[in-house]
Amino acid sequence: MITRLRMGVIGAGLKAAEYAASWVAMPDIEFVALSDTSPASLDRLADICEAAGAARPQCFSDYRDMLATCGDRLDIVYVSTPHAFHAEQAVAVAERGIDLFLEKPMVTTVSEAQALIAAQRRGKGTIVTAFQGGLSPLVLDTRRRSLAGEFGELVAISGMIWESWASNYAGHWKQKPEISGGGFMFDTGAHLMNTVCLLANSDFASVGAYMDNRGAPVDIVTAVSARLANGALATLTAAGEGPKGCASFISLFFTKAIVRIDAWGSWRELILDGASQPRETAEILDNPLKSFLAIRAGSMENTGSVEMGLRFARLWDAIKASARANGAPVHIGRDEGQADR
Repeated sequence: MITRLRMGVIGAGLKAAEYAASWVAMPDIEFVALSDTSPASLDRLADICEAAGAARPQCFSDYRDMLATCGDRLDIVYVSTPHAFHAEQAVAVAERGIDLFLEKPMVTTVSEAQALIAAQRRGKGTIVTAFQGGLSPLVLDTRRRSLAGEFGELVAISGMIWESWASNYAGHWKQKPEISGGGFMFDTGAHLMNTVCLLANSDFASVGAYMDNRGAPVDIVTAVSARLANGALATLTAAGEGPKGCASFISLFFTKAIVRIDAWGSWRELILDGASQPRETAEILDNPLKSFLAIRAGSMENTGSVEMGLRFARLWDAIKASARANGAPVHIGRDEGQADR
């Protein structure tokens, strides 16, 4: 007999509606409650459930009311709201001990990441951030082989990501700093930063960064130069203005191998001991909830953990601090978040 897991949703926007179309068909998932400030968004997601033959979930305009009313009946909560709201909502879920599937990026600052870690320790639930790269089989395989020493010592990382983001999201909440937590580097660029953090297998030690808003209220272009705690050097470039499209390239240079992979883990190219191997591809949009459930069951490593989210947050806070100081390096381990003068 299949045990049905009861799910709540905080943030019933387009991403949640897109996922719900496949999640509602999973025999082990039951949508119990939805929360969103938009009645239209709530109706759209509830209609998706009913159209699939499921019961209509209970709807709330405030996530706190949802947790107060339905919290004792929820096994999982999926949070898909603007970035600045993640920390408060995630902490509220975690403190109740409900397992949490959290849209990227996890939170917006180091202090928020630390608060969520503390909440998880109190509630003892599972928390996973929904980065495609962190759940990609190609990224996971690269990480495993790197940790096993197959590629040798990591020497350097070069990563870039671009998208016609400035025009795609003009006027969107993603370009409103009070709720977005940042611009292109923190939105699409978060995939780049997270995959680099995961595959580097090291914290960042020193970061220098420049940002250019190009007339927008948030950063559109970012350039980063960094040293990792393991001694490797890294450069990251995010360009949010350009021709239509979106792509990324990450090159990891080891003493025995060169790994090229994109930020989402959809493809990988490997040169090992001087021999090039065929390009590999992976499906990265095939229901990430399945990966979450595997992590929850203990059959898959949690590469979207709160600890990995803290590494990401430390990098992001350092990038912002350095950019505010016109590129002055920020030493994360010594005086975290403070640029040298």
